[in-house]
Amino acid sequence: MAYSKRRQREYLTVKEVAVLMDAARKRGRYGHRDATMILIAYRHGLRASELCALRWDQMDFSRGLLHVQRLKNGTPSVHPMGGTEIRALRRLNREQPESRYVFLTERLAPMTTAGLRKTVARIGERARFPFPVHPHMLRHACGFKLANDGQDTRALQHYLGHRNIQHTVRYTELSPERFKSFWED
Repeated sequence: MAYSKRRQREYLTVKEVAVLMDAARKRGRYGHRDATMILIAYRHGLRASELCALRWDQMDFSRGLLHVQRLKNGTPSVHPMGGTEIRALRRLNREQPESRYVFLTERLAPMTTAGLRKTVARIGERARFPFPVHPHMLRHACGFKLANDGQDTRALQHYLGHRNIQHTVRYTELSPERFKSFWED
């Protein structure tokens, strides 16, 4: 089935991400972990595989930095982390057994992309979204949010780790902000 028949769009709005995180927090024993996964994937535009491979040694809490290792031949970068992210990650670190990986399964293994997909889909159902939700929608949500905020396309390219700017242009093409000054009343 074509994606356009299942969903009208492939990204979530800022409010929808907040609703998804809220639904995650209320979901079972792993609510905090799940909400933190959504927050980190969204704020840093991580692919599912990048989120699952995220390790504690990629974080510098004292300087508020996340060293992002991109997959799919993407460009690595260093992202600033806000207080909300740092607090959520520190709490997660305190609450779970010691591990190299940030996001663990019930069996204390690193989260898999399949497990992440199922978890996000279930949270989307719990949040009563009228369309199926998948982790890559959080990456797209990041791109669209930053483009709508007026961030430079080249900076957005580096933030998302795109080697080719054509992959980044899709976010600015759909941004209504670029038409804002067309008609002044």
